[in-house]
Amino acid sequence: MTFAVIKTGGKQYKVAANDVIKIEKLDAEPGDVVTFDQVLMVGEGDAVTVGAPLIEGALVAGQFIATEKERTVIILKKHRRLHFDRRNGHRQRLSTVRITEILTGGAKVTTKPDEIAKKRAAARAEAAAAQSVTSAPAAAKAAPAAKPVKAKAPKADDAAAAPKAKAAAKPKAEKAAAEPKTEKVTKAKAEKPAAEKKPAAKKAAPKADKE
Repeated sequence: MTFAVIKTGGKQYKVAANDVIKIEKLDAEPGDVVTFDQVLMVGEGDAVTVGAPLIEGALVAGQFIATEKERTVIILKKHRRLHFDRRNGHRQRLSTVRITEILTGGAKVTTKPDEIAKKRAAARAEAAAAQSVTSAPAAAKAAPAAKPVKAKAPKADDAAAAPKAKAAAKPKAEKAAAEPKTEKVTKAKAEKPAAEKKPAAKKAAPKADKE
């Protein structure tokens, strides 16, 4: 049985043909062919070849299946008697790959893309897009345009009352214009200093009788 040890995503995996492994996220679409050129070891029966650190001409090929989120990992931090307690969660994205062949000596990859898996992935994407459109809230739909408000024409009573209001406002305006004059006059009078009163003439003292 041929096996190999590959390195991807900073981790090492021992794989063989037809193995399904979960590795760190890869940028690929379902059905695509992915290759791993960092091969650290290849073994066939009792014969084992170890790289230094990699084996030249060795290659591992596989078919990409999907990328999914794993189960939530709870992250809990707590310090006793310090009132410190933190709880958090994390979901790692991992890619699933099916190993198809292990090649050595510079052999070429013979694995072909899986067209059926590609069609299924495209159908799922279309169904998800259609479902998101239909589940949109009704409030998101465009509201009808508001009707323009027409200006109301003045009524006959208002038109007839307008000249009367103007005529009544005239005498008030005349009174308002006359009021400042009286105020100015009163202010001017108040500003004038009061006339100084002349001191009363002193009466002549009576003359003393001569002896």
